[in-house]
Amino acid sequence: MHGFPRAVGVIVALLVLSAPARADRWIASWTGSAQGPYPVGNATAQPELGFAFPSPERGARDQTFRLIVRPYVCGSQTRIRLSNVFGTRPVTFDDVFVGLQQIGAAIVEGTNAPVQFGGKTSVTIPVGESVVSDPVALGFVSPSAAALLRGRKLAVSFHVAGESGPMTWHAKALTTSYLSTPGDGSKSSEIAETGFPFSTTSWYFLDEVDMSVADRTKLIVAFGDSITDGTGTTINGDDRWPDVLSRRLHARFGDGYVVVNQGIGGNQVVGPPDYPAEKPFAGGPSAISRLDRDIISLPGVAAVIWMEGINDFGAADATVETVEAGYSTRASRGCASTSRA
Repeated sequence: MHGFPRAVGVIVALLVLSAPARADRWIASWTGSAQGPYPVGNATAQPELGFAFPSPERGARDQTFRLIVRPYVCGSQTRIRLSNVFGTRPVTFDDVFVGLQQIGAAIVEGTNAPVQFGGKTSVTIPVGESVVSDPVALGFVSPSAAALLRGRKLAVSFHVAGESGPMTWHAKALTTSYLSTPGDGSKSSEIAETGFPFSTTSWYFLDEVDMSVADRTKLIVAFGDSITDGTGTTINGDDRWPDVLSRRLHARFGDGYVVVNQGIGGNQVVGPPDYPAEKPFAGGPSAISRLDRDIISLPGVAAVIWMEGINDFGAADATVETVEAGYSTRASRGCASTSRA
């Protein structure tokens, strides 16, 4: 990369997995790196959210989120991860559903399936933690429908019981999702769009969707800053470079490879040194501090494309040696780690 300090570059790291081979396994099929709390971040084309979230300190209040995500591969079963990593109080979620988006906030009839956590329809997530759901059967996924489902988006709906407090989110989703009115109760089971009068171009609380897929499928994680997150690309266009890479790999290898995006606009390799919920940074937690959550914890990781460093030499004024040390130390640790099954 001519013209930039030598520490700025791309690292491709292979992670050695210890999971035994089997006919099918879990793999992350969509991700959105956790940051925040809202509204700290670099959102793009964000509508006015003052009516949906009148008080960032109180967060969501007895309302429903319908988040639109595009999995890179679909399986017969899915599971989701909800995060309260950057919250300041426990958050209770109930009436969680996943279905096939029809258009806008509307869901295809017959596809909206309930999600449970440990066999229960509600879950309370403590401060600083996240929770993975039980497996959910996707009745609309079948081998004969695979070609028709490619590129289709899922609608993940959940109700926040009471007040959430400061919300863990991903600011630069570049995808339109939907919100109900505060105090309007649960709308998760509804397939119509009428219960979701507000829109947003960010994701909240949800940071991972897994699929049960053939064992041969390998996961590639795109890790970095705004270049990876999609700054300058098209709202709802799915034309970030990880999206394009995924389509090229699918065209050649089918479902042999999945690419997920763990970029955060404004992110740095080594800064900031601390990232408390009470004093967040718009670029999110440093890459070296989020590697475990955003890469190592994902199921099925086979390779990482890590492209980052420009922001460290801008506002942060980090030294070349510090950034290089961050790259080398964390990359070495990652190569010796295993991902979640």
